[in-house]
Amino acid sequence: MSIEQQPSLPPVLRPANPPRRQLSELASRFARDTRGELQGVAVSGITLATADLRAGEAFVAIRGVNRHGAEFSAAAAEKGAVAIITDDDGAAIAESVGLPILIVDDPRAVLGDLSAWVYGTGADDPLPLLFATTGTNGKTSVSHLLAGILDQIDVVTGLSSTAERHIAGEVIVSRLTTPEASEFHALLALMREREVEAVAVEVSAQALSRHRVDGIHFDVAGFTNLSHDHLDDYADMEEYFEAKLPLFRPDRSKRGVICLDSPSGAIVVERAEIPVVTVGTPLIAADPEAAAKADWVVTIDDERAAGTTFTLAGPAGTLTTTVPVIGPHMAANAALAIVMLLEGGYAWERIVTALERDGGIRAYLPGRTQLVSGERGPAVFVDFGHSPDAFEKTLAAVRRVTPGRVVMLFGADGDRDASKRFDMARTAVQGSDILVVTDHHPRFEDPESIRATLVAGARQARPDAEIHEYSPPETAIVAAVELVGDGDAILWAGPGHQDYRDIRGVRTPYSARELARRALRAAGWPVPDSRWPVPYPDED
Repeated sequence: MSIEQQPSLPPVLRPANPPRRQLSELASRFARDTRGELQGVAVSGITLATADLRAGEAFVAIRGVNRHGAEFSAAAAEKGAVAIITDDDGAAIAESVGLPILIVDDPRAVLGDLSAWVYGTGADDPLPLLFATTGTNGKTSVSHLLAGILDQIDVVTGLSSTAERHIAGEVIVSRLTTPEASEFHALLALMREREVEAVAVEVSAQALSRHRVDGIHFDVAGFTNLSHDHLDDYADMEEYFEAKLPLFRPDRSKRGVICLDSPSGAIVVERAEIPVVTVGTPLIAADPEAAAKADWVVTIDDERAAGTTFTLAGPAGTLTTTVPVIGPHMAANAALAIVMLLEGGYAWERIVTALERDGGIRAYLPGRTQLVSGERGPAVFVDFGHSPDAFEKTLAAVRRVTPGRVVMLFGADGDRDASKRFDMARTAVQGSDILVVTDHHPRFEDPESIRATLVAGARQARPDAEIHEYSPPETAIVAAVELVGDGDAILWAGPGHQDYRDIRGVRTPYSARELARRALRAAGWPVPDSRWPVPYPDED
């Protein structure tokens, strides 16, 4: 199956040979009421978006913030939809289209179960081993580390993360941290078709609240940490935390692995309704004594720009290995991934043998403290971190491997949780020698106003700090490189792996990694060959 990628809209993935389910049976299982003739109609898929709809699929029409999805029923019919699944209001809107209509009370709430039945990907169906990771920071890293180690032990692997989807070696750019339920079940059906044995999945709080992982039963669930984020979606930190806890219930997962490095870890252990084991890293834990009493304990042995060496000790034995990114928090993420694999049934000896053979963990973590500079000159790291806690941990890690000055370059998302901006600015200026404030995704918010808030927060935290403000980011990275020399470092936080900026609803091609390389090259520093697609014309 060939997949054409568009940077602005990554494709929705489906099995090449989708099942054909009878609409009448679907209705008998899920619908409260029906309109039109159902007999003899076969359903080969299910989708929320007419842009993704393929002939033979059912269109699920959900009420949005501004419009009801049923208003697009005519477009769905033109693209070959065989039925509309919606609520009472949607049925009234869609009735004139002439397609069979299945009425349910809450289309989004049943979407997961609908999709699982259509694609045959429910808890009782044959599926790959499923590993889920949740938490504020580290979800993407743990997911990619799981996938990397699985590759090392010769397992055909799938991955669904903020950055990428992997299907048996094929790599596709992601749309959402966790796909909508209809897309997720289609992806699982495709992975099963490709004979994938194990899948690493990043599960956000929003995915649990918005039913994106409904109908899926994970073999192992991992918890990283909890810190300030997403208060644009949740009323407070307690509600945000509560949104993550359902992953550790029997209807969602079989077993859990909990990191004790943040205070919330102990609460997850206490409230989990499934068997759990714990992992702790005393060096960075909020409660070092509690972390030291974890089932599995992580000790940091060495930190270098190219990676972090650590020892993991627990019931199955002791392993010393290296994760190819800086920071004790990344060693903690790697340890969590290893223990999750053990809980999933992979033998300790198999993992140890592979990591020793390969000289450490071989995992590509797109935009996670990614070193984009060469052997000489300033070290430049591009990172996806966009919370105060992520800034604090990553800046500390960069500081430990940098003999000279540390420059922090960052911006903040527009139309997102504005309550964390002050803490982001405070953490950034306190952890760096020089601060450079720029733009990130302004969306529909005024970027100048966002920058002003960040600069004001930084100056309040450190009135004597050296603070610069540049817009756009293309200018900011050039200015940052001019501020540093050999032995110094720049941490550019926020953009990470992303290949666009959201400016007034338009995804503008953009790569922080390539911009950093160009700035270094222009300053006369050597840079390594690029490992990622460049969304800019080649330089003359």
